[in-house]
Amino acid sequence: MATKHSTDLRIVRNILFLLFALPGLSFASWVSQTPAVRDLLQISTSEMGIIIFAIAAGSMIGLLGTGTVIARKGARWVIMGSSLLILTGFVITGAGITLKMVPVVIIGLLVFGCGYGSAEVGLNVEGSAVEKALNRTLLPAFHGFFSVGTLAGAAIGAGAVAVHLPIIAHFSILALLIAAAILYCYRYLPGDTGKEQASSGEHKASSLKQQFLVFKEKRTLLIGIIVLGMAFAEGSANDWLPLTMVDGYDVSSLTGTFVYGLFVAAMTLGRFAGGWVLDRYGRVPVLGGCASAAVIGIALVIWGQHYLIASVGVVLWGLGASLGFPVGLSAAGDEPKGAAARVGAVAATGYLAFLAGPPFLGFLGEHYGLLRALIIVLIGVIAAGVLSKAASPLGHVRNHNNQERLES
Repeated sequence: MATKHSTDLRIVRNILFLLFALPGLSFASWVSQTPAVRDLLQISTSEMGIIIFAIAAGSMIGLLGTGTVIARKGARWVIMGSSLLILTGFVITGAGITLKMVPVVIIGLLVFGCGYGSAEVGLNVEGSAVEKALNRTLLPAFHGFFSVGTLAGAAIGAGAVAVHLPIIAHFSILALLIAAAILYCYRYLPGDTGKEQASSGEHKASSLKQQFLVFKEKRTLLIGIIVLGMAFAEGSANDWLPLTMVDGYDVSSLTGTFVYGLFVAAMTLGRFAGGWVLDRYGRVPVLGGCASAAVIGIALVIWGQHYLIASVGVVLWGLGASLGFPVGLSAAGDEPKGAAARVGAVAATGYLAFLAGPPFLGFLGEHYGLLRALIIVLIGVIAAGVLSKAASPLGHVRNHNNQERLES
């Protein structure tokens, strides 16, 4: 018979499934409207790139500044605050688009990005705490719901575009839905996750500078490299896979989009199956297996010679890249004290790969072709696989898990 404590934890788990989906829903809703936004603002593609960069800049601020807030206030405060920033950013952005005021749009996206980045850290700290308390691997499934939210956001955005719904209406309705969700979820989240009772001097160790100082820890540095390699593989596919198929294999744009759909489906499947696989085989073997699958998949894409062979490679690539980011964040949060700083730093590393990696790949693709440029992605995944042992659970975490199993 389940105890009240375990029942409460399961409620928190279910709430987190919903909360993880919200950033994906929000981001995909914005992406679905970017062509219309460019046309309404009457700006060039390069100018649109500058506007989009506001999300990236805001996200980095949120990622790097959140560890301090969690240490002092707890993850719940950050999760709710980040949701408020996301919905506020949506309203400001929608108003700026309607008024055709580019600076207002940039401000709105900066606020949205800050909320998006903060949510990354807050949700992962809370998710890491829940999976340890329940003695089950849950972060891959949480990230799977992020993917589900992305699919839902893309579908809603496509519907809004199809019926010619004004962007301000689309974004405002979405903001109301997010507001309703956070009002419902707030009471269920524990208030002390990630909070550290410390003196002011110790709080300084959780400052923005500490987000980088944690990389002096060898284990955190190696986990960061693992996440960097795997996130680079994921981000590169998200940005360049359709065009790589079109340019490299001379297929139609529709076929390129379909192949990208295979990648997204494989990623989602890998994340939902990841919890069972990780509980059965452990982090290190699974990370090694994922890296191996991604290496084989990327190699098939580069040297497959036929788009059908490359498509098989894309599926392996998606399955292989699916668990690197969530497993890395889970490993970074093993030690409760300083978990927010470590998770924030590792998440920022992964986000850096998402943001800086694909443009770098585009630069290489311009000079050597996109297929050849993927070799740098291959090298990153190989490095992640070689270093996978660094994600081994800490000794006290292993002992706690074994004790939990004996008691159950």
